[in-house]
Amino acid sequence: MENWKAQSISLDLTDPNAHFSDVSLTAEDVAVIAVPSYAGRVPAPAVQRLTAMQGNGARAVLVCVYGNRAYEDTLVELEDAAVQAGFQVVAGVAAIAEHSIAHQYAAGRPDSQDKQQLQDFGQKIWDKLQAGDHSQPALPGNRPYKKAGGVGMVPKPSKDCNRCGLCAQQCPVQAIDPADPSRTDKELCISCMRCVAVCPKGARKVNPVMLTAAQVALKKVCSDRKEGELFL
Repeated sequence: MENWKAQSISLDLTDPNAHFSDVSLTAEDVAVIAVPSYAGRVPAPAVQRLTAMQGNGARAVLVCVYGNRAYEDTLVELEDAAVQAGFQVVAGVAAIAEHSIAHQYAAGRPDSQDKQQLQDFGQKIWDKLQAGDHSQPALPGNRPYKKAGGVGMVPKPSKDCNRCGLCAQQCPVQAIDPADPSRTDKELCISCMRCVAVCPKGARKVNPVMLTAAQVALKKVCSDRKEGELFL
C-alpha cells in the first residue's frame, strides 16, 4: 500500500541476538507487530522480546497469523505485551497462512484474495490514524489465557543432513547445537519448524507418526476456509 511506504525499519522478533532493550520508539511512530499463533498463544520468546522494548506511546497495529485452525488468545496476549512495553494499540488483525506443520491446511495462503483483503485492512487502519483516532479496539480472547501447550514436535535431521549448521543459525531460540545439529534441546524448541523450512537439503523432519496424528486431529477444524479479521 502506497500510504505505508514511509521511512521504516524492520526488527525481527525471531532474532535471538538482537538487543531488544535498546529499541526505543516515540509517540509519532507506528509499529506493526506481527507474530504467529501457536496453539492459540503468542510464542513465549516473542513476548519476552517485545516487552523488553520501549514503546513510549507509539501506536501499534497487532497482527497474528494462524494456520486456519484458531488464534484463540493470541491477540489479547499480544495486546497485553504491547501495552506493557508502552505501545498504544490502535488495531488488530488476524490473518491466515499455510499451517506450519500440517501444510495441506491453508495451503498456498495468503492467496490473492487474502492479499486484497489485507490491503483493504491497511487502508482502513490508515484512515483511522489519519483521523487522529487512537482508540483501543476490543480484541477477542480470554484472560487468563488458555494454558500453553507442552513440548510439541521436535524436528530431527535425516541421513541427508550435511551438518551445514544453517538450522542452528536460523533457530529463533538457539535450541539446535551448532556443532552437532542432531542435538536439539527439547525444552527450548517451540516447534516453529523454521529449521525444516530453511534446510537446503530438506533433511530435517518431524516424526511421521506424530505428523499423521496431528493431521487427522486438525482435519475437522482446519478444512473449511477461514477469512482474515480486522479489529478497529
